[in-house]
Amino acid sequence: MTGSRSGSSRPLTGRPRIWAAWAFLTLLAALLTVGTGDRARRLVFDSWQRAAPRDLSDSDVRIVMIDGESLKHLGSWPWPRYYLARLTEELRAEGAKAIAFDILFPEADPARPELLVQLYPELGKPAAAEVAALEPMDRLFGKVIGLSPVVLARAGSSPDASNGKTAMIDVEISGPPPPHLDQWPNIITSIPDLDDNALGHGLINSQPDRDGATRKVPMVGRVGGQLMPGLALEIARLRLGAEKIKLAPDAVTVADRTVPVDSRGRMLLHFGHFPPSSIISAEDVLDRRLAPGEVHDKLVLIGLGAEGTADIVATPLAGEEYGLLVQGQAADAILTGGWLKRPAWMSAAEWAAGLALALLALTIATRRRWPRFLFGVALVALPAASWLLFANASTLFDPVRPALLGGGALAGVIVGLYGEARRERERLREELVQERIATAESEGELKTARAIQLGMVPSRRELVKIDPRIEVDALLEPAKSVGGDLYDCVRIDPDTIGFAIGDVTGKGVPAALFMAMSKALLSSALGREQGDLRRAANEINQDLMRNNEEAMSVTMIVGQVDLATGAISLACAGHEDPYVLGTDGSVRRVSLDGGPPFSTVEFDYPVESLTLAKGETLVLVTDGITEAQDPAGTLYGRDHIIKRLAESERAPTTICEVIRDDVRRFEGLDDPTDDLTIMAIRYLGTSA
Repeated sequence: MTGSRSGSSRPLTGRPRIWAAWAFLTLLAALLTVGTGDRARRLVFDSWQRAAPRDLSDSDVRIVMIDGESLKHLGSWPWPRYYLARLTEELRAEGAKAIAFDILFPEADPARPELLVQLYPELGKPAAAEVAALEPMDRLFGKVIGLSPVVLARAGSSPDASNGKTAMIDVEISGPPPPHLDQWPNIITSIPDLDDNALGHGLINSQPDRDGATRKVPMVGRVGGQLMPGLALEIARLRLGAEKIKLAPDAVTVADRTVPVDSRGRMLLHFGHFPPSSIISAEDVLDRRLAPGEVHDKLVLIGLGAEGTADIVATPLAGEEYGLLVQGQAADAILTGGWLKRPAWMSAAEWAAGLALALLALTIATRRRWPRFLFGVALVALPAASWLLFANASTLFDPVRPALLGGGALAGVIVGLYGEARRERERLREELVQERIATAESEGELKTARAIQLGMVPSRRELVKIDPRIEVDALLEPAKSVGGDLYDCVRIDPDTIGFAIGDVTGKGVPAALFMAMSKALLSSALGREQGDLRRAANEINQDLMRNNEEAMSVTMIVGQVDLATGAISLACAGHEDPYVLGTDGSVRRVSLDGGPPFSTVEFDYPVESLTLAKGETLVLVTDGITEAQDPAGTLYGRDHIIKRLAESERAPTTICEVIRDDVRRFEGLDDPTDDLTIMAIRYLGTSA
């Protein structure tokens, strides 16, 4: 054995070469982490975002895009302010909660009356005077803004880029700001006719990361010494009805939402994809083609989204994305909690994890097995922990930094023990090959057993052809390679079809063997008794009780349907109650008295009856459906079955697949806890 070799558990003292190699390569890995850490971290976190983008299907944000079709029909940008005033009026009339322009209006309307007079000198004096006396569209647009819940954009600027306007602050902002808050000496605002009438204002400045991608959206900034909210925060504030914004070095609070921010006051956004239904063409708004309630009580952002638009950014999900959509996602994130968190202590935690992994790597030099095992588990656990924190807590943990430190330390140990490690790897490789051979043999046998078991029940193709007066379908999915569920459907005479569904206690190979015996006895009893359902049920029970040393049992419903009348007879042995799906979509549960499961005690099983009207469907299930569990341990239950049956089509194939798929979705990522079987029988009646 390896543990008995000379020096196999030799202490680290007296091994200076291992210490030197470990220290050198660990230090090299630490320097590599410092140099490439941001790049590797972004790669990991962007991968998580692409793997699980945020769901925006229920967002209260709507995007009104001044797109190519809008420009084609209404002219190139910038539009006359008349169109923008109409756009605002239409959205206000439709009940929009807030209307935000992700557009700056620093210049007056190019179509104002005095310019029109200059453009047409051939106008007579009376006509020119009449045109010059018209009210400027900027003033009209400003009035519309004053009557509407409008938020206008502002931009921080350098001194030479400012339009010289002063900016009032709409909301009280208090508390200590983030230490490295983005700031600008001056500001670009819309012209006073517009800016002074807006309900709110927000900054639209945003700086990408070093690689050019936008991952964060500013929540607050400092302009000319004054604190000002970002556009997304401002429209979210209006939606929440908050009058104040409270700052902390690492968070921004509005109403009951506390959004974590970095030292520059930026929110780390969990990106998603706006569904097409949330993006509206400005042309559709102006032509009054909005669906009823499409923007009612919603936040509406208006911006440019045509080809050649300058406001294009890269995000973790797309190489090119309209900045308007990023602002919309940021507003939704504030309202719904769609941000990501990276606490200030996370970096220290990653270094600590890396150091712990490096020390663990050093213990591998003792040749004991547990350090290698723990090290391997840790390497696998790092990305798994990173993903779980992202998916379940919206928290970013970098697995690369500790993995690099641990990998560098491990490399140092390997260099010191290269010769011995090579022999050990050869031994482990041989063991792995043998293990894979054994696993392959076992899996091959189980696959064969599964195929044999599933071949014992009628195939779905056979069920379709059983009789034109009924439609039958069934599904059986073992929880393991083989299982204990069963179903059957056989012809007893020209006008009678026998059927059954059952569930053996337990799972795996023992349940499969008992299932095979139960299926054989069922087919024999149904054929031998020729319609006497009571005798058939009693015979099955008595036969199963003989030589049942393992004390296994099976719940079962055995039934037969009269194809001429739709009358159904049922004998129930401790099984789940069936359901009847009416032609009007109603669902009723058929409560059966029945008796105990087969192979438990002697019992005279009663025969109970019901009649299917033409087009009605009898649905039978095993407890692998009713007792299916989600990751929290909640049972699927009968209410889910009734709801899904009421919503599904009447075809048995559809019923079986809808119930099966819904159960699998309910179970989530967990393995099934039990075999799943469902049978549906729809009575079609005679053709006469």
